[in-house]
Amino acid sequence: MDIKSCFYQFLRKTQKYTGTDNVYLAKGGFWLTLGQAVSMAAAFLLAVAFANLLDPVTYGNYKYVLSLLGILGIFALTGMRTAVNQAVARGLEGSFYTGFKTKLKWGLLGSLVAIGAAAYYWIRGDNLLPIPLLISAVFLPLMYASQIYGAFLGGRKLFNVQASYGIINQIITVGIMVAVLFFTKNLFWLIAAYFVSHTFINYFLYLLTKIKFRPNKEEDAKTINYGKHISLMGVINYVAVYLDKILLFTLTGPSQLAVYSFAILVPEQINNALNKINTLAFPKLAPQSREKIKASIMKKFWKFALLTGVIILLYILVAPYLYKIFFSQYLDSIPYSQVFVLTLISLPASLLGTAFQAKMMKKQLYLLRTIALSRIVLFAILIPLYGIWGLIIAKIGAEAFSLFLTLFLFRKF
Repeated sequence: MDIKSCFYQFLRKTQKYTGTDNVYLAKGGFWLTLGQAVSMAAAFLLAVAFANLLDPVTYGNYKYVLSLLGILGIFALTGMRTAVNQAVARGLEGSFYTGFKTKLKWGLLGSLVAIGAAAYYWIRGDNLLPIPLLISAVFLPLMYASQIYGAFLGGRKLFNVQASYGIINQIITVGIMVAVLFFTKNLFWLIAAYFVSHTFINYFLYLLTKIKFRPNKEEDAKTINYGKHISLMGVINYVAVYLDKILLFTLTGPSQLAVYSFAILVPEQINNALNKINTLAFPKLAPQSREKIKASIMKKFWKFALLTGVIILLYILVAPYLYKIFFSQYLDSIPYSQVFVLTLISLPASLLGTAFQAKMMKKQLYLLRTIALSRIVLFAILIPLYGIWGLIIAKIGAEAFSLFLTLFLFRKF
């Protein structure tokens, strides 16, 4: 028996202990882990470049502008990717086409808003925002609509292709940003490089997916409507993702935003890596009955919780050395980062939230959106009082609420 067969037999035998399809996890998990590893390395390289080539004030302004422009992504129906993923997992791939067209159409509305906002700020004499807003107006619809290729690949369980495309995306976009940093520190050129690189590589990968895999035309009429519901549910949460940086910039200035941005850098990459577990879980959960999901998922929840706890403790110990080696200009970020990593406590509950999405449980998903509302309320109260510490406390409090609310809602799954 060769090594591959032995490993296969080992995975099969250990399934009774893990309660998981270990063969599926090994195949999909390997590619997603590889893709995430490259993504983390690329993000880390870009952060090192920003830390060493850009002063904190310019970097703070850069993060502030991207946060404002990021909110415009609401118009591109961010929840459509979840709906398309769910449909493709059931063999209904026509939503790949309609999802792209719908996101593109709604993204054009975001462009109109960006143009109107640019005119407003120009009339007011603002020198920072009009040009970035006009840049985003040109590229925003296509940039967001093209991302639908990732939802299709995930639904098809083509994790090797999804990882390969993600690696191509990261290498090209980060390479362009680092190259631009060596030639200019101008904020507008940096914003332009960000949008141009992401738009063209996303669209190229969308076309490549369309040509190579030729999605079928079968479609569930409920998919687009479900995508709009998911997008509507996510509006408050989507705003909350960017509002923290906007408020912190407004109240404390660009330098403090730069310190905070580096404080959350590594914990957010850990969060993205662990969330790949949900990416693997979604296409497996979508075809299953609620009864089957409920019978097995809590065991996986507790194993996920144990893994998350170990990672949190390790990061708290390692963080000081990491920042001293790579981000010596931002040593003030260390204590913030060590506390911020506690926001990962809600990650295990995201597995249960994935089950809600897989079974299109709109009521539970709407209720979970109150978490984002609590986050915004806490931001408004604590950031003016305590600055960065207030922001971090607000995020930890919101994640603790997320954990308990998700567990409560799952009781009636």
